[in-house]
Order: sequence, then C-alpha cells, then structure tokens
Amino acid sequence: MQIYLPIAELPISILLVLGLSGAVGFISGLFGVGGGFLLTPLLIFLDIPPAVAVATVAAQVAGSSTTGVLTYWRRNALDLRLGGVLVGGGIVGTVLGVLFFNSMRRLGQLELVINLSYVTLFSFIGGLMLFDAIRAALKERGGRPARLRRKAGSHPAWMGLPLRMRFYRSQLYASVLPIAGLAVVIGFIGAVLGVGGGFILVPALLYFFRIPPAVVVGTSLFQILVTMTGATILHAVTNQSVDIILAILLLIGGVIGAQFGGRAARNLNAGSFRLLLALLILSVGLRFGVELFLPPNDPYSVVLPESAR
Repeated sequence: MQIYLPIAELPISILLVLGLSGAVGFISGLFGVGGGFLLTPLLIFLDIPPAVAVATVAAQVAGSSTTGVLTYWRRNALDLRLGGVLVGGGIVGTVLGVLFFNSMRRLGQLELVINLSYVTLFSFIGGLMLFDAIRAALKERGGRPARLRRKAGSHPAWMGLPLRMRFYRSQLYASVLPIAGLAVVIGFIGAVLGVGGGFILVPALLYFFRIPPAVVVGTSLFQILVTMTGATILHAVTNQSVDIILAILLLIGGVIGAQFGGRAARNLNAGSFRLLLALLILSVGLRFGVELFLPPNDPYSVVLPESAR
C-alpha cells in the first residue's frame, strides 16, 4: 500500500515507512537518544531528497520530544534555568544552520555537505565512544574503576569563565558561555542534518559539567523540543521542504517502537549500552563514507542549482 508524498514528490510504501520509523523508535527507546541521526540517512537511502528528509525529520523529532518533556516535567527532573541557556544558544545555532542549509541548497551542494558532515561527525563521535567503551570494559575486567571520581573543589577551566550562574536543579555553578556555545553548535548541527543533537548534548553535560543524569535527559529534551520546532518552522517558511504526511507516518511508527525499546532497555547493562551505541553511531558514519566512493546510479545527470532555475 503506497501513498504519494507531495513535497518529496514520490510514492512510498506506508508499511515501509511505519516499519522503518518503528525500528528507529525502538533503537531510540533502547538507548535513550533521539532517532534523527538514524532516520535522516535512512530516508536519504530511500531516495527521499536530502532537503525534505532533514526538514521532515526535524518535525518528527520535535513531535516525539514533546511527550518526553512532559514526562520529566511531572517528575520535577527538568532544569528550566539551564534549559533556558541551552535554548537561547540553540536558537542562534538553528538560525545560522538554516541560513547555511539554504545557501548550500541554492548552490546545489547540499547533498555533498550532508554526506561529508555525517561521515566526519559520526565517525569521530562513534570512534571516541567506541574507544571509551572498550577502555572502560578493560578497566572493569582488571578490577579498576571505569572512571575516576573528580576530587572535591577541582573544576575545569571553562567553568570558571565570566558570566557564572548557579543552576540549583543541576547542582552546578558555572559560566554560561561554554554552555551557550555548546548549544549553538548543537543547534547548527540539528538544523543542517535534521538531528536533535541529544547524542552530543547528553554526554557533554554528563562528562564536562557533571550534571546528574536524572536532570540531563529532561533538560536535553526541552532544548531539542524548542530548537527542532524552530528549525521545522524555518524550513517550512524559507524552503517549503517539510512533508507533513511523511512526518505523521514517522511520528506514529516512532512512538510505537519507542515503547518496546524502553522495555528492552531494562535488560541492557551499562557496558553493553555504551558499546552498542558507539557501534551504531560509527556504522552510520561509515555507511555515508562508503556512499562517497560508490559510482552514482546516473553519472551523467545534471542538476541545476536553484539560483540558476
């Protein structure tokens, strides 16, 4: 059973989209990260235009983040002050990312930029996470702690920069400059690649700022919700690339899959969690790397940039 996507301008199987988004939702629920970093490349592999895939997945990520934010709000595990700083930086990064996205699309280089970005970002992050997971496993096997505790009173230099603020819910007293800078980078990446950025933000808040895990996830989802909503609106207004039919199908499948993934996560230990997530992220980056070296299906096709049409 197929349905025609008016913005992507191609027919696609409803069951295929639901199954794909359900599988990504399962992985998202299993690892506790947004599925945008998997869903965008999978849609591109299905011949969805990159511009439509990025913008539509941004809408799906925004919708799926809403239930998570409400859940953590009820648990009182959301730091609104920290979230406000992250949202402020994220909005700036999102606007810059959409401007860059539109510029590359007009020049006809958007697909190349997306492919190179996925290869660079995901190979780097996946490689670091894989190294950390293997090192932690070797330390635990040798009877040593996976990570040494930081001594009381010792803080990295970036936390002592000007404009320090106290975040009571996160038990943090630090400069807002590195936090806002991190949010700008994640907002930019999210707008260009159609990913929420939780797979970057959550480890950064945990390792670099030592924020309690119970607060990190809810605050990260709050930032993702606002920035991805803004990215969706900007993409819809500036380049009309949000396919609402595709977004609804992705949202339905993702919500269903996430429920089963959340149940399966209860039986996954921490070591296996880190290793599998690292391999997952690394595999996406390597898949795009292979794509760069494969000959195109139609090597003699010509695509004019939008500025020349």
